[in-house]
Amino acid sequence: MIQGPAALPDLPALQRARGRGRIAVRAEGGRTRLARLYQEGCAKIRLPDDPAAAGPEAVLINTAGGMTGGDRLAWIAEAGAQARLTLTTQACEKVYRARDGSADIEADLVAGPGARLDWLPQETIVFDGGGVRRRLDADLDETAELLACEAVVLGRTARDETVRYGEVRDRWRIRRGGRLVFADDLRLCGPIAEIGARPAALGGARAFASLLLVCREPERFLAPVRAALGPGGGASAFDGRLFARVTAPDGFELRRALIPALEALRGGAPLPRVWRL
Repeated sequence: MIQGPAALPDLPALQRARGRGRIAVRAEGGRTRLARLYQEGCAKIRLPDDPAAAGPEAVLINTAGGMTGGDRLAWIAEAGAQARLTLTTQACEKVYRARDGSADIEADLVAGPGARLDWLPQETIVFDGGGVRRRLDADLDETAELLACEAVVLGRTARDETVRYGEVRDRWRIRRGGRLVFADDLRLCGPIAEIGARPAALGGARAFASLLLVCREPERFLAPVRAALGPGGGASAFDGRLFARVTAPDGFELRRALIPALEALRGGAPLPRVWRL
């Protein structure tokens, strides 16, 4: 699959995409307002106006048009005390075949007292031979809430694409009040099609997602989330956390499960406009 530089000594170095974006919001006069915005390289952040939204909805944009081995994206978001912030992406991120290495996507989230932060990027589409390593770190106040979702689609079924080999890694570390309350590592490396066909892995599914809600009494969301995810998903609630995973035959069916599940976890609030079919 993805080979290291030592195996390809005669090929020239390629230009790589680099991007870093940072956003901070604060509560002021009963509303959430922008406190800081920083953009570097291929990372851009836009704040479309949606009067119906409970707080700012930041749209993260990768102007490189996709990612491949050696590309790096980093996002930093902070919601101050009592503030609300939703982060999403302009479209599905695409991870193309890599000559060497993997694409890296990092997200560092901070939520202050009474704040609510929703991390809802659209799906990542991985092509055959592509590799992506994602890291999500969140530092929450004891009274803050977090909703996070990461979704992956292995190739485009409408174009008969199969991801035979590749790399998909997800690493989540969530802290509340300085204490680690959730850790999860997902890894699909090497012959992905073969691994994904196994019943204990994806059972032949081509799309999957992980969802996490950190809040008080998450058990109240279990029934609607399980109903939305259907037989391809499962959810559990424990000690202030609700975690769910879902698999689907393709990206469209994954969305059909994800959208009602996420809206239930948002207390009925609709997803950002870029998510809507």
